Amino acid sequence: MEPETGAAELAEETAEAAEATAAEMAETAAEAPEAIAETVTDFGERLAMDGERVVTTVMQPWNAWQLVIVAALFAAAHLGRAWLGPKLHEWMRTRENWPRWRMRYAVMLHRRLRGWLFLGGVWLALGVTRQVDPAAGTAVLRVVALLATGWLFVALVTRLIANPLLRGLLRYGAWAWITLRILDLDTEFARVLDSLAIQAGELRISVLLVLKAALVLGVAFFLARLLARSSAHRIESNPEISPSMQVLAVKLLQLLFYGVAVFVGLRAVGVDLTGLAVLSGAIGVGLGFGLQKVVSNLVSGLIILMDKSIKPGDVISVGQTFGWISTLGARYASVVTRDGKEYLIPNEDLITTQVVNWTHSNNSVRIDLDFGTSYGDDPHAVRACAIAAAQGCGRVLAQPAPVCHITGFGDSSVDYILRFWIDDATAGLTNIRGDVFLALWDAFQAEGITIPFPQREVRMLDGSQLAVARRTAE
Repeated sequence: MEPETGAAELAEETAEAAEATAAEMAETAAEAPEAIAETVTDFGERLAMDGERVVTTVMQPWNAWQLVIVAALFAAAHLGRAWLGPKLHEWMRTRENWPRWRMRYAVMLHRRLRGWLFLGGVWLALGVTRQVDPAAGTAVLRVVALLATGWLFVALVTRLIANPLLRGLLRYGAWAWITLRILDLDTEFARVLDSLAIQAGELRISVLLVLKAALVLGVAFFLARLLARSSAHRIESNPEISPSMQVLAVKLLQLLFYGVAVFVGLRAVGVDLTGLAVLSGAIGVGLGFGLQKVVSNLVSGLIILMDKSIKPGDVISVGQTFGWISTLGARYASVVTRDGKEYLIPNEDLITTQVVNWTHSNNSVRIDLDFGTSYGDDPHAVRACAIAAAQGCGRVLAQPAPVCHITGFGDSSVDYILRFWIDDATAGLTNIRGDVFLALWDAFQAEGITIPFPQREVRMLDGSQLAVARRTAE
């Protein structure tokens, strides 16, 4: 078969398959409104019948009295919160020795004090009613008690989710599902949501499937985040693990937990993941061309964490940026300077450019200071005075001891270099230089050692205007 003939046949087969898929989708789309309308109509009729039954039931005298009891309990809970809330708040303010997590839960419970009081009152009223008159119906009180319990439980659990959007979606979704479940409307409602679907070949996506996927993925992500945070806390509190390996382990665990959450969540709602392999390969090729810098930064970040060349807390210099590393991210490193500026340096720059790590193997840093004295001063006395001045500064290490050497004979001074060591570069370099220079100044003043400075002599030539004016003034 010639290549051109094969390509033509392949194009023809592809066109036929596309036409067949389009025809099937069109037929499904034409039939979908009728099925949806029929399902919605059935659900509406069932809902109207249930509503009529509820109204008829509520209109009975004892059920109406149950509604009055519920309203009275809600009013009592509101008044109880107004009276008890400030007292509990003042008591909580005195709990200074409580750990942070306990205080957080106490605040969360205090904010929902009215719900707790109402819940306790409803269940108490339900129990008393059953004890006083077992033959009396308690359907209204039972439904209200179950709804209050479910809503309060959902509110407390979803409060642990940090993401506001995800927290809101899970909270309102769980409230809706609990309400439908207690009112025995969940089956019909699920059938309506499942009828709102789009089908293309074997792929069928319904509103019910999307909601299930959102709920399952939300719970899976919440559990993954909880496990990742607890694991990160354990790793970061282990002194035997280096800072760079801590960051690497935390990143890998986060990737593992969130990957498992996505896989389990999609499998739980019945999504076939076998077809994602080819799709992920195609997406990977596209991302390889379009996101080269991003991928390079990600790989560079892993290399930095594995070779331990840079770790959080190190003092580095990159170009004109000098500071200490605050955090190592997946894409960049955060470097905080002495003036409070925070530079986000891409990980690729830390791999490909020259980086000065002042605290790579140890925290000791040598600092050199250049100065000069007059030729009339004894060099031996100058060196001893300079070493003593450096040793008098608190941050200068005693070992290795400071040293002072002559570096040359200048035009107007004898040039020296003073070298000393510190082990706290994160506290700053400019300030220790200034302290040692000030100590040198005080020591030279006490010993009578002079620091030369350029001096210029101005001569007035005869016949110049300045010379004539001077003679006239005299």
